[in-house]
Amino acid sequence: MGRSPRKDLIAGLTVAIVALPLALGFGISSGAGAEAGIATAVIAGALAAVFGGSNLQVSGPTGAMTVVLVPIVHQYGTSGLLTVGLLAGVLLIVLALARAGRYMAYVPLPVVEGFTLGIAAVIALQQVPGALGVKTPKGDNPALVAGKAVADFAAHPHWAAIALALAVAALMLAGARLKPGIPFSLIAVVAATLVVKAAGLPVATIGHLPAGLPAPSLGFFTASAVPSLLPAALAVAALAALESLMSASAADAMSVSERHDSNRELFGQGLANLAAPLFGGVAATGAIARTAVNVRSGGASRLASLVHAAVLAVIVFAAAPLVAGIPLAALAGVLIATAVRMVEVGSLRALARTGRGEAAVMILTAGATLAFNLVTAVITGLVVSGILALRSVAKAARLEQVPLHQDLPPADHHEEEQALLGEHIVAYRIDGPLLFAAAHRFLLELTESAEVKVAILRMSRVSAIDASGARVLGDAIDKLQRRGTLVLVSGIRDEHHQPLDALGVLDQPRADGHVFATTPEAIAYARTHLHDSGALPAQSSAHPVAESAGATR
Repeated sequence: MGRSPRKDLIAGLTVAIVALPLALGFGISSGAGAEAGIATAVIAGALAAVFGGSNLQVSGPTGAMTVVLVPIVHQYGTSGLLTVGLLAGVLLIVLALARAGRYMAYVPLPVVEGFTLGIAAVIALQQVPGALGVKTPKGDNPALVAGKAVADFAAHPHWAAIALALAVAALMLAGARLKPGIPFSLIAVVAATLVVKAAGLPVATIGHLPAGLPAPSLGFFTASAVPSLLPAALAVAALAALESLMSASAADAMSVSERHDSNRELFGQGLANLAAPLFGGVAATGAIARTAVNVRSGGASRLASLVHAAVLAVIVFAAAPLVAGIPLAALAGVLIATAVRMVEVGSLRALARTGRGEAAVMILTAGATLAFNLVTAVITGLVVSGILALRSVAKAARLEQVPLHQDLPPADHHEEEQALLGEHIVAYRIDGPLLFAAAHRFLLELTESAEVKVAILRMSRVSAIDASGARVLGDAIDKLQRRGTLVLVSGIRDEHHQPLDALGVLDQPRADGHVFATTPEAIAYARTHLHDSGALPAQSSAHPVAESAGATR
């Protein structure tokens, strides 16, 4: 993607036009006010553009962050909200210094899709009171609050607000389909404002906005409140990191040659969140929708994001009286349309078709977002995804009885000798990971085998083994030995000695000389043992097993 200051200027102006109603709406929706949304977009947008790890990322207040901030405002007030943003900034810088950005790659797609679906639902529910023109009822659960708002509206219906909200949302959604390059959100908001003024409709508006940003201040900070606010700050930092890195990855995917630096992005977002509260702003993240507009408008460098912040700052200084007349219902319509556009129906259908497990993780994550909060939802999705992954890994582990002639030299392929060996010696090959999820099944399969005199456990194809798997292996060896079966172990990989030795699983077999480097060595020992015990005729030992360099483990 070529660098062009002219393209960056145009892209930055376009993003600012799209960002203005979103910044106002998310500021109001968070409970901190429209001025907080603008301050966040200006301060955080500029700092993240300069110090972040993506050339294309646009940062500011987002719907996902608003979902987390609303209960914080209810519980701790505006000063608590600002303190949480400040602490989250510190935590993000710590994550950057710890180089935690690389872990973003481990978040499964079903969790991301469920997370996005849940956020979209919460954003839409949060706009119901504003769209209906009623006072926001008390409560933390967005579904319950929306239900109370509908009841209040039904008791005293007034249709101007809901008509404005639906008209704005419909214009945005229809316009996005017909002419996606035109900023219909701003057009719809301007049109709604003019209609309200011309018709004198009785709807609430943004009201007074200060003409400029406030002077930086730490007056909101109280050190004694930090311990109680730290859990909320952890949630905000986790969400800021997740959403910012998701947005930066999306920007990379939309461009040809750009690749973001995840740790630098966390650092830039940390600085942005440190500074925004000083000017009355709320916590910020990378904004996927605005970043996409930037890329599609031709933005190719950090200049575009800086222009976006500068244009919003000019609006604050020069056009505050005009912005004050925007109806709240119109902004609610903007956010409802934004929530609808967040949901990629085709992507959700494709993911649901990949398997029931992925669909379940997606639905569970979305449901937990509605019922609890975003961080709880992501953790729940990660835990369930991890369990399903372990289940798949466990299914990959196999215990297979293999013919002994596979490991014998050609000279040993005598039918009568093989028949006798087959009666007394059984070789089991363990394939795949021997982890706690597969360990119990392994024990049952191994110890329920037919009675034999010698069991050879071939370990060369074990890809991984943990403490649970090592313990179960030891239990299986003990159980077989108590039944009078001689257990020989062959082909243990070097990296698997540590868990086995730590639990003493092979201490006794090794002391008895029953641990071998290769399977042919173990077979030779077994035949000698059977011969000495009288179970194998003397002529059977006439063909010793060769210990060649190419002997199979």
